Amino acid sequence: MATIGVFDGVHLGHRRILDRVREQAAARDLPSLVFSFEPTPQEVMSPQQPPARLMRLREKFLALQSLGIDHLYCPPFEQHLQELSPEAFIEQLLVGLLGVRHLVVGDDFRFGQGRAGTLAHLQAGGQRHGFGVEQVGSVTVGALRVSSTAIRQALAAGDLSTAGQLLGRPYRMVGRVGRGQQLGRQLGFPTANLRLQRLVSPLSGIFAVRVHGIEAGTRDGVASLGTRPTVAGVEALLEVHVFDFDGDLYGRQLGVDFVARLRDETRFDDLETLRRQMELDAAEARRLLADKRTHE
Repeated sequence: MATIGVFDGVHLGHRRILDRVREQAAARDLPSLVFSFEPTPQEVMSPQQPPARLMRLREKFLALQSLGIDHLYCPPFEQHLQELSPEAFIEQLLVGLLGVRHLVVGDDFRFGQGRAGTLAHLQAGGQRHGFGVEQVGSVTVGALRVSSTAIRQALAAGDLSTAGQLLGRPYRMVGRVGRGQQLGRQLGFPTANLRLQRLVSPLSGIFAVRVHGIEAGTRDGVASLGTRPTVAGVEALLEVHVFDFDGDLYGRQLGVDFVARLRDETRFDDLETLRRQMELDAAEARRLLADKRTHE
């Protein structure tokens, strides 16, 4: 039992497909499998303007695992795969390599050279090679069709509420804490620094956040996601200040839920001005998170 797609974000639309894969796998006593690619086809075919990544590969794997998917098959998306005709894609990959017995796809799925492959190609291939094909319709939230593109647009606009509705959960980044320049500690705001490990981030700015992985439950905090223009930074970095915490987080795997966007990232003239703004950001994040908790 398999499905194919990028599955960036593992949003509500993806979950409808994945639920059907698991149901069909259980009914046939077969393992469930997601067939994806790394890097994504869009990153390979549009290297100058790749779409923002909602999830890096490890995050996708963990999300699929949590939903009960047995296997993730993720070959490199190389030139020979781009050049496969729909028929060759079916014969070489779906039949020859994976031995697919039943395939579930979304209503916008395309495959093969030039994305020429359609549901009709899959159905014809299934008849030739003896596998079933099933298409699952889109999910809508209100009048909005759930898609990775819509979530990227919401995040880029700072609309975390809409992004969360389409995802079915708050938008989260997961990463391992590394060592930074210790600037936050010097300013009285020690931070856990997480590298983004993606070509393009889907959002930037200053945020109220909740942090998973420190202890049971979550801890509140404030985070900066960007290049740190005040200190002439270059690499985009997620820096998280966890409120009322003074432990060692180096090497820890953390999940950071973005709850509310506070402001754009700004270049300040000096570190003292930056420190005063950080105090204001922290106070606003505490207020927003406390208010949200009372309404949950």
